[in-house]
Amino acid sequence: MHLPRLTSAVRLFFFFLLITVFTGLTLAQDTSSTASQQPATSSQSIPTAPHTVQAPQPQRFALKDYAKPSSHFPNPIAPYLARTVPPPDLSNTPRIESLMRDGKLYISIDDAVALALENNLDIAIQRYNLNIADTDILRAKAGASILGINSGVVQGTPGGGVGGLGGQVGSGQGGTTVASGGAGTGAGGLVVSTLGSGPQITSFDPILSGTLSLDRLRTICTSPFCGNNQNTATMNFSYAQGFHWGTNLLVGFNNTRITSNSPFTIYSPTLNSNLKFQLTQHLLQGFGFVPNDRFIRISKNNREISDVAFRLQVTTTVDQIENMYWDLVFAYENARVARESLAFAQKTLNDTQKQVQIGTLAPIEVVRAQSTVASDQQVLTVALTNLQLQQLLMKNALSRTLVDPRLADAEVIPTSTMQLPPTEAITPTQDLVNDALDHRPELSQARINLSNTEISNKSVRNALRPSLDLFAYYTGTGTGGSQNGSYICAADPTSSFCGGGFTPVPEVSYGSTLNQLVNSTAPDKGIGLTLNIPIRNRAAQATQIRSELEYRQAQMRVQQLENQIRIEVRNAQFAVQQNRASVSSAQAAVALAQQSLDAEQKKYALGASTSTLVLQNQTALTQAETTLVSAMAAYEKSRLELDRSTGLLLDHAGIQVQDAEKGEVTHMPTIPYTAPRKDIELLTAQPTATGAPAPTQPAAQPQPETQPAQPQPEQTQPPQPQMTQPQSPQAN
Repeated sequence: MHLPRLTSAVRLFFFFLLITVFTGLTLAQDTSSTASQQPATSSQSIPTAPHTVQAPQPQRFALKDYAKPSSHFPNPIAPYLARTVPPPDLSNTPRIESLMRDGKLYISIDDAVALALENNLDIAIQRYNLNIADTDILRAKAGASILGINSGVVQGTPGGGVGGLGGQVGSGQGGTTVASGGAGTGAGGLVVSTLGSGPQITSFDPILSGTLSLDRLRTICTSPFCGNNQNTATMNFSYAQGFHWGTNLLVGFNNTRITSNSPFTIYSPTLNSNLKFQLTQHLLQGFGFVPNDRFIRISKNNREISDVAFRLQVTTTVDQIENMYWDLVFAYENARVARESLAFAQKTLNDTQKQVQIGTLAPIEVVRAQSTVASDQQVLTVALTNLQLQQLLMKNALSRTLVDPRLADAEVIPTSTMQLPPTEAITPTQDLVNDALDHRPELSQARINLSNTEISNKSVRNALRPSLDLFAYYTGTGTGGSQNGSYICAADPTSSFCGGGFTPVPEVSYGSTLNQLVNSTAPDKGIGLTLNIPIRNRAAQATQIRSELEYRQAQMRVQQLENQIRIEVRNAQFAVQQNRASVSSAQAAVALAQQSLDAEQKKYALGASTSTLVLQNQTALTQAETTLVSAMAAYEKSRLELDRSTGLLLDHAGIQVQDAEKGEVTHMPTIPYTAPRKDIELLTAQPTATGAPAPTQPAAQPQPETQPAQPQPEQTQPPQPQMTQPQSPQAN
């Protein structure tokens, strides 16, 4: 029998389905087209900063909240389309162009740190870990297991005593060093932690399944009781979802429509509908929020670990950049001292040659002077090549690419110098230790990881229980259709098969068939319990014991890290005191060497000394100056290490982590204990055509009276250390 209402409903369903699909594809195409045009537009809109740029506008890093899923509105198929991530921007920020003058890059230490926050590739790689952690939150909210995060520090920038030339090169893609949240590797392969173990979690995202099919069956009948023609249409749907407290919901809706020419089938077409509603609640294993929300809580903690790891990355990179900057300053000072020493040796050689010509000195003195000039020339060559290397390392650390020939060939001129405070502030050791315990990112990571282990430990304990599930269900069945014209009783009601009579069956519409599902015409109701008891339960016992051991191990690791931090703080405090004393000693040595050289030159002018003694005193002055520059650089690095060990490096430098996250510095750093350099021209002094540098002092006095690297150049007498007597650190 023909059912016009059923046919119309099926046609309307397929019509709306096609409209929805085509609309979604159109919107998706527009979205992907716009997304593909955005990177090209942004890259074309980056202006080339001229030399007069005053307020550079660096490219911002797009930090998106990937913990939020794509919505079905306004694009219904958006959750099923891939989301594109724009390619990385490998161009340097305009700040570099604003610091270029006459082919040279003039940078203060504040500029160096700002450039590193915007361009350093270690920080750029670490930024992606923030979004990667967001994706784990999205997975956990769906009821899926998490993939983990990279909590290590990326150290791929050479230089500064941290990178390839000064120590071990970083840890790999995304910073995969073994950290507080990392997994170790043993001799037998990957060692899997129990973090995240527990009962199986049903998907929190609803799952809608459907089956649409048409079947046409033709058979060869070998019996008078069969029909050789049968057509079947099937539409089955199911809905499944899990909930955070351990409940599972399953709804099934099945429909079939069968037409047959069998003489023993009453209805043709026959309509069969079935509706099943089932709830299952875990009562022991998997009961409650603790085991079912464990991945959500762990993923949110991991997001905090990513934030802490990023702060640690910024701290490490700033520490490295400042060390590299002082290495560059030392390289310039060392080259300056080598130039002045060579200039003095060259002048002494010329004077000696004149005195040998007039017969006042023996010819052997010329040979000694020539040997000194050659030795100083070799020292200058080493100093200049080391300076070039430090410039290259600095440019690499402060840029994303060195493809630009202007930047690749530019000299890096440091415009900041070291400044010693008049007196050394004495901070109680315990206060420094307390600051470190409150601010060190490594300790924060270890504590958050300890919380994750505790969450996992509770979930593993829940997995020890037997599985006891309470279930309840309701199933309704409906049958309908129209009288089969080929039915044997309809054709011959007097047949003995029909019992001597036949009453035609009434037509049952599809709506009436659906009504039978809920009006208890043919219900199937039930409630029950499912119990699953693993005998001996050895696997769960082993997992629980291991989880407990890992938790205790994490507690010990936190204590070990606290002890290590206490030692680092004390060691850094001792280093500051020692290096400050070294600076005072080096200043006194420079003053003594300067006065000794002046006295020897006066004796030489009166004929009471030799050029050899003058050169020896000049060499002693050169060594003293080099020692002073090295001592001051070591002092600055020790103060930097003290700030790092207490976790206050970024706070003391006025660095905001939000600027590093965006790759846009809106608040310039202010590095303490530095001052603008006033003798930059000395750094750019070039050698003369003869190979010796042009002297910066008159010929009669080739040695400088003041040392540009010293914070107190007015002192000509042996200086007294201008610092309070350091107190011995009190025991914690």
